[in-house]
Amino acid sequence: MKTRIYIFLLLFVSVLGYSQEAAVVKWYTVEEALAIQAKEGAKARPIFMDVYTDWCGPCKMLDKNTFSDPAVATLLNTKYIAVKFNAEGQIKFTYNGTTYSNPNFNPDRKGRNSVHQFTNFLELEGYPTMVIIDPNFKKRKMIVGYYSAADLLERI
Repeated sequence: MKTRIYIFLLLFVSVLGYSQEAAVVKWYTVEEALAIQAKEGAKARPIFMDVYTDWCGPCKMLDKNTFSDPAVATLLNTKYIAVKFNAEGQIKFTYNGTTYSNPNFNPDRKGRNSVHQFTNFLELEGYPTMVIIDPNFKKRKMIVGYYSAADLLERI
């Protein structure tokens, strides 16, 4: 009887661990998200963009506390194309004939770096900022600051 209980507990813990592991946000780059939208065509999902910087404490808290929540992960994975975008990063991409880059990026610099051109396009008020962008690449909503999972779900 004890063996059966141990086997049941082992299976239960394994399934619980698998379900929590499965509920993680699948993050894409801007280029990948645009390609997904193009492939989805008329049924394209909006982009949910987490705009962060490497030095931003609340940005790290969002990753640790909010985006790790299974309900948040499920919503972002099903209703949106989730994108991580470093507001001071060095990626380069083109959308609708406009190329966005960070020509003043300094890879040797610690802490704050120059602002990416796309960050300026978004007209952010601070970090972190979450931006919902419709399939026509228009900003639909901006959510500025740190929010718990429950608070973020209310705002999305």
